[in-house]
Amino acid sequence: MKLDKYFYTRNNVVEIARDLLGKTLVTKIDNIITSGIIVETEAYNGIYDKACHAYGNRKTERTKVMYEEGGVSYVYFCYGMHYLFNVVTNKKDIPDAVLIRSVIPYDGKEYMFQRISEKSMKKGILNGPGKITKALHIDKSFNAESLLGDRIWMEDIKIKVYSHDILSTPRIGVDYAGKDALLPYRFILKDEKLDEIKTMIKSSF
Repeated sequence: MKLDKYFYTRNNVVEIARDLLGKTLVTKIDNIITSGIIVETEAYNGIYDKACHAYGNRKTERTKVMYEEGGVSYVYFCYGMHYLFNVVTNKKDIPDAVLIRSVIPYDGKEYMFQRISEKSMKKGILNGPGKITKALHIDKSFNAESLLGDRIWMEDIKIKVYSHDILSTPRIGVDYAGKDALLPYRFILKDEKLDEIKTMIKSSF
């Protein structure tokens, strides 16, 4: 079931980042569907978060999409190497977002491995936001794309994730954010839950 508008427009980006664990990120390009089960996210709390691109209410050509109503993609090029995919959340003019950091390949794995080497995975996980966008063929053309459409969206495939399944840590690569770099806004599914999901996937194919 595709996630609806309400899911994205809630006012707690940390809650949404946790709730995205176990959901799937799906793309449909040239009638090829590929997807990954989300197992790691990071929350960015808008204008109050020094690690967020929109901190201090910065409005630039790059960040303007973050001020749209929740439920669209924020895709940007990082270090001149990788596209990173984020989910814009909250109401219009409140620039919160969630970065998708790791997924387990699900639908269309054979196509994903044509785009990115299976050897680049670690323990069956695409562990890195740049790997995700490459495997799902997400580029800058997906920036500001609705997540309610038919090219990119999120689905609930009924994987139950509970508080005890989740590990929270500080985010990666945001040392410049001072004390905000220490916020426990990175959410990861624990190994036991990852193993459970991998077993579920094997039994479903």
